[in-house]
Amino acid sequence: MTNKPDIATIDAAHRPARVQTVADAVSLAIHEHRLAPGTKLGEDDLAEIYGVSRTIVRAALQSLAHGQLVEIRRNRGAFVAQPSPHEAREVFEARELLEPRTARSAALHATPADVDILRTHIANEHAAIAVKDRGRALFLSGRFHIEIARIANQATIAGFIETLIARSSLIIALYWRRESALCESHAHHSLVQAIADNDGQRAEELMRSHLVDLHSTLDLHHAAPTGATLKDILR
Repeated sequence: MTNKPDIATIDAAHRPARVQTVADAVSLAIHEHRLAPGTKLGEDDLAEIYGVSRTIVRAALQSLAHGQLVEIRRNRGAFVAQPSPHEAREVFEARELLEPRTARSAALHATPADVDILRTHIANEHAAIAVKDRGRALFLSGRFHIEIARIANQATIAGFIETLIARSSLIIALYWRRESALCESHAHHSLVQAIADNDGQRAEELMRSHLVDLHSTLDLHHAAPTGATLKDILR
């Protein structure tokens, strides 16, 4: 007689994938600024929205907390993280230290296929901007910077940069005040051209200037108001 796995065994086998699915969905909503900093992430609501158990939701939130996108507060639950002004300065100062040298390295390592990927990112950013999807454009802008770190072939530093960019998404949602500073075409086009030309010094200079400009658009005295309910946002 064939032994069939019970429901609990099947659920356990699929649990890691379900945890990742929920974590990815909530992460994307944060990066696209649909979930504002400070939004309460109720386990019951998330379980209903994604059709999973609270155990799955809890594991997903723990994963997001490890990546500093979510804060889990004792006896209060989980919330989208709210970086302080001090943290905001630290994050952008760290990016200004790491990413220019990474851009230099990317310029020295980039293949024509890598350059094509970066140009596709820019095209997708433009498409999002054209339809006024600010959140999507910001998400793609972040992915553009992560892609440069990948091209640089610096896996450890790329991991740091990815975490910093995740924090940057929250910081921008809270403190950004100059809409025109959205990683617009000239900044990214110039960077890609320097990388395509294998001009490491130029890529480093452009990345540094670009990040300083982004940092300068933050108003660290006033956080933006936060908004709607979880179900309204994610459904």
